[in-house]
Amino acid sequence: MKDKVEKALDKLRSALQADGGDIELVSVSEEGVVKVRLKGACAGCPMSQMTLTNYVEKNLKQEVPEVKKVETVS
Repeated sequence: MKDKVEKALDKLRSALQADGGDIELVSVSEEGVVKVRLKGACAGCPMSQMTLTNYVEKNLKQEVPEVKKVETVS
């Protein structure tokens, strides 16, 4: 599943990079919990939680149905 998640993140990455940010995959659990690290402008953005939920998590769940939740780590 980790490979599927990485490929899906690659598709999302360009939109984040356009705003000066980026995303790094940290881990994928057997239970479908994906942990990511927001980088660049995304790391300090007050809207980062909305971006994570409404953009990253939503799209990951569509691309990889096994994903149950996306969390950030610092």
